[in-house]
Amino acid sequence: MLKSLLSAPYASVLEQAMSASSLRHKVISNNIANVNTPGFKKSEVAFEQILQQNIDNGGNIPLSRTNAQHLPIRRSLTEIAPQIHTINNTSFRNDGNNVDVDIEMAEMAKNNIYYDAVAQQMTKYYGNLKSVINGGK
Repeated sequence: MLKSLLSAPYASVLEQAMSASSLRHKVISNNIANVNTPGFKKSEVAFEQILQQNIDNGGNIPLSRTNAQHLPIRRSLTEIAPQIHTINNTSFRNDGNNVDVDIEMAEMAKNNIYYDAVAQQMTKYYGNLKSVINGGK
C-alpha cells in the first residue's frame, strides 16, 4: 500500500516535471556558456507540451510499431520523458550562433519559478500523505 502511495501517477508526473526542469537548467546553462561559440545552435527541452498532448489524447502514449502485425501497446503518463531539441533554423549573428543571452536568462528565471512551483506541489502532496498517516495530526 505504501508503495502505491509513493508511486502514484500524480507523484510520478511531479517527479518527472522536476527532472525535466533540472535538465532544462543544464541545457540553458550550456546555451549561455556557448554564447560566443561560432556556429553553436541552442537547444530547448520539451516536456510540458508533450505531457499536455498526451493528456489531451486520453493519457495514453502510443509506442511505435516496427511491424504491422505487432499488437498496439500503450504507455501511461508516468512514462513520459523530456526531449531535447536543437534549434537549427535561426541565426542571430554572422557566425551562425543563435543564442540570445537575454532570452536565455529570462528562460532560466522562468525555469527557476517553475521548479519551485513543482517542488511546492510535491511538498504539499507528501505533507498530505504524512497528515493522513498521522491521523490528521
